[in-house]
Amino acid sequence: MIISMGCDHSALELKNALIGYLQECGHRVIDKGTFTKESCDYTDYGYLVAKDVQAGIADRGIVICFTGIGMSIIANKVKGVRCALVSNVDAAVLTREHNDSNCLALSAKYTSFDLAKEIVDAWLNTDFSFNERHERRIAKISKYEEEF
Repeated sequence: MIISMGCDHSALELKNALIGYLQECGHRVIDKGTFTKESCDYTDYGYLVAKDVQAGIADRGIVICFTGIGMSIIANKVKGVRCALVSNVDAAVLTREHNDSNCLALSAKYTSFDLAKEIVDAWLNTDFSFNERHERRIAKISKYEEEF
């Protein structure tokens, strides 16, 4: 799987550790930055990752900032991106099964590397359920996007 990843300065260590882990698991990772601990705007990197997902350059995206909130907001501004801020394995599974999320937001403050690996593994290895009610709801999200 091709995964685009981005972070702000507060999440650099977690992003880099996850990149190594994902590569060990056989995934190709596109690192959109940031690449230093110098203060930066999370919006720039979250947007780049979301655009990779939208364009089909990446199968999925992972964005990380201090809380994960800002990254999830910016990623969800890109049409076709369904980004979920996830803090546990159960939510990672459900956001794939129910929402067919294609972008994952994580918090560098609240998510240890070990927990992040578990969340990412669950998220990457869970398929969308194709349940009629979930398909209907995702179709509505896509329809609402057309209004903007």
